[in-house]
Amino acid sequence: MIRLDTHIVVWLYTGETERLSKATRAALDTEIPVISPMVQLELTYLHEVERLSVGGADIVNDLVGRIGLRRSESDLAALTEAAAALSWTRDPFDRLIVADALVVGATLLTKDRRIRQHSSIAQW
Repeated sequence: MIRLDTHIVVWLYTGETERLSKATRAALDTEIPVISPMVQLELTYLHEVERLSVGGADIVNDLVGRIGLRRSESDLAALTEAAAALSWTRDPFDRLIVADALVVGATLLTKDRRIRQHSSIAQW
């Protein structure tokens, strides 16, 4: 299983797979895609501030059916404990999304340079 950052989910939903790196596309072809619940919450937030025209639940439900996307079932207490140690960012979404991958030892697919600079589990 491989974890996905929010922008990857958006690009998969909109069909903008050309925006994904070759390594990311290859990983998506061979691994089961999983998201932290924080990804869905961030998508909802982006919809509320009108950066997305579709709500988070609608995007996630579509991808569950279309590509077999799964939601992480990691324990919130474990995530918040892991996220507390990620002092390189003040973004609560990034902290919990990265923590979700760390807790289960999964790779996180992200284009976010800051995440990749500070987290060895991140790949693009």
